[in-house]
Amino acid sequence: MKNILLTNDDGFESKGLLALKDALKDALKDLARIVVVAPASEKSACGHGLSITRPLRFVQVDDDFYKLEDGTPSDCVYLALNNIYGENARPDLVISGINIGSNMGEDITYSGTAAGAMEGCLHGIDSIAISQAMRDKNLAQDFDFALACESIRTLVERVFTQGFPLGKRKFLNVNIPQVAPKQCKGTLVTQMGYRIYGNEAHLHRNPRGQEYHWLGLQPLMWEARTDMPEVNGEVFDGKSDFDAIREQYVSITPIKLDLTSYEDVRSVQKWL
Repeated sequence: MKNILLTNDDGFESKGLLALKDALKDALKDLARIVVVAPASEKSACGHGLSITRPLRFVQVDDDFYKLEDGTPSDCVYLALNNIYGENARPDLVISGINIGSNMGEDITYSGTAAGAMEGCLHGIDSIAISQAMRDKNLAQDFDFALACESIRTLVERVFTQGFPLGKRKFLNVNIPQVAPKQCKGTLVTQMGYRIYGNEAHLHRNPRGQEYHWLGLQPLMWEARTDMPEVNGEVFDGKSDFDAIREQYVSITPIKLDLTSYEDVRSVQKWL
């Protein structure tokens, strides 16, 4: 019996999370125990944060389904390992998602969805983050997540039959184009693209005349990469995650937590 831990950053009632849970339960049936620990409310763009200044409380929603009051995705994984599994019964796989909206380029550093997978791989557990690109997130309640569910079922079956393709402190970041399964052109292994950010914030006043700011939405824009990295002595000329989604491919990007810029070590030493 395999053990899979699910979390997300959209909250325990998110249709993406529920679609993920149902898809895996249907596909694996008696082969895996599926446990869900998700934030009680939306925690989008919370990053890889843990709550160390306030208490957290598990609330059971259903069998093997819990919400964590005021918890982040990282809290959910951390406390699930401590409270639900314990030292002798760790999950075989952590999956964070299905996020409503993409997580590509440097958005990964903001993403609570990616953070759930980060927390899993920090504890030595194979981990996957999966996100559904959407042109309008307000229409998520009417979306079926069919391609995302099909893709994650395939990935999980491959993990359990062939093993996880990455080593320590690495996870898979998966992004799904907004097309039907039959329209998808396939799957590409990609690199992180370069996201273009604005700096939009709206200034308002509440009924008492106090000012407050509300951060605006960022349009999904990116720039072409020209600094193509070398992989095993050869230049990696694969597409970015943005390009893959635009061209209707499923994007799978291997992510590592080691942020050291090794190519700059000597120049910094010389600078010092």
